[in-house]
Amino acid sequence: MASLDWPAIFLSLGAALLAVALNLIPGVGLAWLLARRQWPGKAVVETIVTLPLVMPPVATGLLLLELLGRRGWLGSWLHAANIDIVFTWKAVVIAMAVMSFPFVVRNARVALEAVGARVEQVAATLGASPWRVAWTVTLPLARRGIVAGAVMAFARALGEFGATILVAGNIPGSTTIISTSIYNDIMLGHDEEAYGLMVISIGFAFLAILASEMLLRERRP
Repeated sequence: MASLDWPAIFLSLGAALLAVALNLIPGVGLAWLLARRQWPGKAVVETIVTLPLVMPPVATGLLLLELLGRRGWLGSWLHAANIDIVFTWKAVVIAMAVMSFPFVVRNARVALEAVGARVEQVAATLGASPWRVAWTVTLPLARRGIVAGAVMAFARALGEFGATILVAGNIPGSTTIISTSIYNDIMLGHDEEAYGLMVISIGFAFLAILASEMLLRERRP
């Protein structure tokens, strides 16, 4: 029986969970702004948020590498503070977060728009503050769509390859994740190990999509 790359599996799961956790608050906040407010540059922000879905992942990885590398704008500042990001597990999390962020925003936006502004207005007329309306009315009603988006973002993060391999590399035991481990096994002729990881990745993706569909189906009237 083929031996699986368990460090890559555990790193993939942990990094994907952390990426989704980092995305939730800014993603839902941005989704609320897109769903409830009109402001200059809104279309540009919507386009930027959607870009990782349509750009080649390696192009996104190259942008992250230019930003976080030692000669990049943010990378030079981090290096001066003795904080290394590129080619570490932190880069894996960042790449996964960037690539999965659109799923959080788009699903949360649809869920928030489905709530309707009239429900919030009724709560406001009863004396509830905007924050209380958000926490007690809007978010509870939109929670299934938001959770479904988080689950889909988790699945996307688990399947990440192109951006991750550029900004985090493929260092065994350090930055190798499921997708890059499959790539390694295929290149080395370890087909049995590659197929084992493929089955695991398909299983994770299937469960995530199934959970998302069940959540969205329960939310539909």
